[in-house]
Amino acid sequence: MEEYLSHALLFASLAALSTLFASAQTPTSPTGQDKSVEDEIRRLNAQEADAFLQKDSKTLAHLWSEDFVVTNPLNKFVNKHQVLGMIDSGFLVITSYARQVEYVRIYGDTVIVAGEETVTWGGKMPNAGKSEHLRFTGIWMKQDGRWQEVARHANIVPQ
Repeated sequence: MEEYLSHALLFASLAALSTLFASAQTPTSPTGQDKSVEDEIRRLNAQEADAFLQKDSKTLAHLWSEDFVVTNPLNKFVNKHQVLGMIDSGFLVITSYARQVEYVRIYGDTVIVAGEETVTWGGKMPNAGKSEHLRFTGIWMKQDGRWQEVARHANIVPQ
């Protein structure tokens, strides 16, 4: 009898855990507020790509938090002012930029964005004239009442 109760308890525990894990992995429908945030983040991502194409460091400076950091496709860890300096000096030039956002996840005042990009480099970049496929992850936070990117990682996908 003890063995039967032991098995029954084990079975009930496994069933409860199974239900718990299934509900934790079930996607929920976004709220109206989530949809609004996602739309805004997608718009800001498009604005960022356009600003790179236009060499518009003023717009980029507005989109990026003061403490913005990026691990860039050259495998360098740089901050906001270093990236803006590379743009203003003509070192970092992008002549073609296609960004596809594949993932947006909202955590209150923080949003994770991930996807792929195809860029053609210009300027004084070591790979100027080449088109490359990138994978990226960006982190946006609501700061002082507006969304700003605080961190980014982008790497070149080997052919």
